[in-house]
Amino acid sequence: MEYKDYYQTLGVDKKASESEIKRAYRNLAKKHHPDRNPGDKKAEEKFKEINEAYQVLSDSEKRARYDQLGSAYFDWQQRGSGQGGFNWDEWRSAPRGGNVRVGNLEDLFGEGGGFSDFFRSIFGGLGDMGTAPERSPARRSSRSARPSYQQQVTVSFMEAYQGTSCRLEVDGRPLECQIPAGATTGTKVRMANAIHMDGGQKADLYLVIAVTPDPRFERKGDDLYTDVPIDLYTAVLGGEATMPTPAGDVKLTIPTGTQPEQVFRLSGRGMPHIKNPSVHGDLFARAKVRIPRKLSEQQKKLFQELARS
Repeated sequence: MEYKDYYQTLGVDKKASESEIKRAYRNLAKKHHPDRNPGDKKAEEKFKEINEAYQVLSDSEKRARYDQLGSAYFDWQQRGSGQGGFNWDEWRSAPRGGNVRVGNLEDLFGEGGGFSDFFRSIFGGLGDMGTAPERSPARRSSRSARPSYQQQVTVSFMEAYQGTSCRLEVDGRPLECQIPAGATTGTKVRMANAIHMDGGQKADLYLVIAVTPDPRFERKGDDLYTDVPIDLYTAVLGGEATMPTPAGDVKLTIPTGTQPEQVFRLSGRGMPHIKNPSVHGDLFARAKVRIPRKLSEQQKKLFQELARS
C-alpha cells in the first residue's frame, strides 16, 4: 500500500498550525473544486486528495495518529527498507466493541466519499477508527446504564444543508437513518435499539456527524460567509454581481461606491436551524474588489483625469 504524504498534498509544513492548514485547504479546494472544473477528472481526483488530507490534518486525533505512522514509515525507509515490507497491519484500524459497519453513504463522490485505500485502512471506512462504547458514569438511570455505541459518518456541506439519508449495515441488517438538515460537525443522531447484543439485550447506536467544509462558504453556527469578486468599475459605479448561495447563485445589487471588504447581509440565506429547518441563518457576502493590473493608455488617461479632478 502506498503511503500518502498529506502535508505535501496541502503544501504545508509538518508544524503548520490549524489556521495554516485550513487556509491551504480552502485555496486548493477553490482551485480544484468539481464545480469549477466540470468534466475534468484530474481536477476531481486532486480535489479528493485535498479533501482526504484535510480530513486527517484538521482533526487533532487523526493527525497525531498519522504523525506516528509517518515517523515509523520514514524510519523504516532510512533503514534501507530492504528487510521485509513495512508492517501496515500494526497501523490498520480495527473495530472495537461490536460488529457495526457503516456503508453505502452517498456523498459528494458516491460510495466511500472518494477516500483512498490508505485512508480507509488507517482511519476506517468513513473517518472513524471503529465503534467505541459510550457510557456516562455520572448518569445512573436505567437508560444510561445500557451500553451504546457511536460511529462517525462524513457528509458533504450540501448534504448537511439539505438533509440526507444514510444506509447502514449493523450485524448484517440493513438500516436507514435520516440526517437532519442543518447538521454540523459533532451532531449526534440516535438510532434506538439498533444493535442486538448477546442475551437479547439491545444497544443504541449514535451517528456522530462530520461535515466536509465547502471552499465557497465559511460557517459560523447557522450563518454563512462568502466572498464576492467585484470589478473596480462596478464597485465605483454600482451594478450587479453573481454570488453563490447553498440554494444556487443569485444576483447581488452593488451600490455606487462599494468599498473593499464591505459586507452585505442576505437574510435567511444561511444554514437551516437543525430543530426548525424552515428557519435559516443569514448569508454574509464580503466584497472583493479586483484592481486591474494592466491598463490601456486610454484607461490611464481617464484615471489621471479623475485624479486631477
